[in-house]
Amino acid sequence: MATGTLRKLQILADAAKYDASCASSGGERRNSRDGRGIGSSGGSGICHSYAPDGRCISLLKILLTNWCVYDCLYCVNRESSNVERARFTVDEVVQLTLDFYKRNVIEGLFLSSGIIQSPDYTMEQLIEVARRLREDHHFRGYIHLKTIPDASPDLVARAGLHADRLSINVELPTQQALQRLAPEKDAQAIQRSMGRIRLQLDEAKEQASLARRIRALPGAPAAAPRPPRFAPAGQSTQMIVGADASDDRAILRTSVALYQRHKLRRVYYSAFSPIPHASAALPSLGAPLMREHRLYQADWLMRFYGFAEQELVTEAGMLSLQVDPKMAWALAHPDWFPVDLNRAPREVLLRVPGLGVQSVRRILQARRLRQIAKADVQRLGGPGDRVLAFVQLPDHRPPADAVSRLLRQAAPAKSRRRRAGDGSPQGDLFAPADLAPVAR
Repeated sequence: MATGTLRKLQILADAAKYDASCASSGGERRNSRDGRGIGSSGGSGICHSYAPDGRCISLLKILLTNWCVYDCLYCVNRESSNVERARFTVDEVVQLTLDFYKRNVIEGLFLSSGIIQSPDYTMEQLIEVARRLREDHHFRGYIHLKTIPDASPDLVARAGLHADRLSINVELPTQQALQRLAPEKDAQAIQRSMGRIRLQLDEAKEQASLARRIRALPGAPAAAPRPPRFAPAGQSTQMIVGADASDDRAILRTSVALYQRHKLRRVYYSAFSPIPHASAALPSLGAPLMREHRLYQADWLMRFYGFAEQELVTEAGMLSLQVDPKMAWALAHPDWFPVDLNRAPREVLLRVPGLGVQSVRRILQARRLRQIAKADVQRLGGPGDRVLAFVQLPDHRPPADAVSRLLRQAAPAKSRRRRAGDGSPQGDLFAPADLAPVAR
C-alpha cells in the first residue's frame, strides 16, 4: 500500500470511529459460489475479525473524507476543527475494499463522509463507490452507506439499490438540542429522508411479495424476473448521549417514535467523549459508558419485552447506573412477585429478571408437558439464582430477603455488551432437550 494511501486510511478510519451505527445484521444472503463475483454476505450478520477488546470489526469502516462544510459543535470533523484532513478518491475506496477482502480481513464496507461541496455531490460520491463495487467488480459482500439528509430523493433511492443498509444519524434526541449544537442541520429534513427510505423499503417489500405470488402460479416461468432489491437490511440511526442536557427519558422517547414512524432496525447510542478544541457549549467530561450500556438494555426491553420507556426511568428521568433496567423495574414493583413460573402468562414471565425471550418460549413449551421445578432453574447457575429470587415453584418459594442477598452478592456490572443480559444466550434456561416429556 502506498504511503499516501496508508496515511489517508489512518486519518479517515480514525475519524469514522465515532459512528456506532455500523452493525451488519439483517443483510441479504449472497455468495460467489457460482464462480462469478467476489465476496459473500451472511443474512445473520458478519463476524470475521475481532479487536483486542473482543468487538467484531469485520467492516472496513472509513470516511470518504473528513473535510466538512458543516460546523456541528460535537463533531471532531467540523469545519472549524483543527484536525489533519484527508480525502479518498472513489477508486481508492473501491480498491481498499477489494484488497482487504481478498486478504481475509473484512467482509464488508461501512462508508460515511463529511459534507463536501454539497449534500448531493457527497451522496453521488458514496453511491459511485457502491455502484462500482457491485456492478464493475461484482462484490457480494455487505455495504452500509451513510445517507446525507439533504440529498435528493432520487439519490437516496439509488443508494438503496446498491447498499444492504442505509443510515441517517439524528445525532441528538431533541430538535432544540440539534438547533443549538448543529444549527446547519435540519431535524425535519432528517425525518423526511427517513420517511422516504421507509416508503422505498415498504414498496420493495410489496413488489417482492407480489413477485413470489406470481412465481407460485401454475405455469409461471421458473426464471421470472425479480424486482430490484432496496436496502434489504433496512435503516438505522445514531444518537449521541451526554452532549446535551437531554435525560434518558427524552432519548428513549425519541427512539420509540423513530421505531414506530420509520420501522428502524436499530437505534444506536454513542456516549459523548470530549473532542479536541471543543466548544464551551459542550460538557467538559464524557458521558459514562455505563449510561450508554443501560440505554441499549432499555432499548432491548422496549422492543422485545413489552416495557414502555416511562416504566424504566426514575422520577428524575434517568436509568439506574447501579442495576440493569429490568432489575430496577422489578425492585420498584415488589407487588408483582413472586411469579408462578408454571401459571404466569408470557407477558408476565418476560418481566422476571434473568428470563430471556427464548427462555420464556421454552418455559411455555415445557410446561405443557410437565411442571417446571427448582432443579430446572438451578441448571444455569448465577442467572438461575436471579430467577429464583422472583419466582415460585412447586418445590420453591423465595425467602423474604432473596432479592437483597442477590444484590449484595452481585458485582458492579462491567460488561458493555450491546444488548441486555436477560436477552443473551446465557440467559436461556431451557435447551430443546429439556422439552421432552418426563417418563411416567
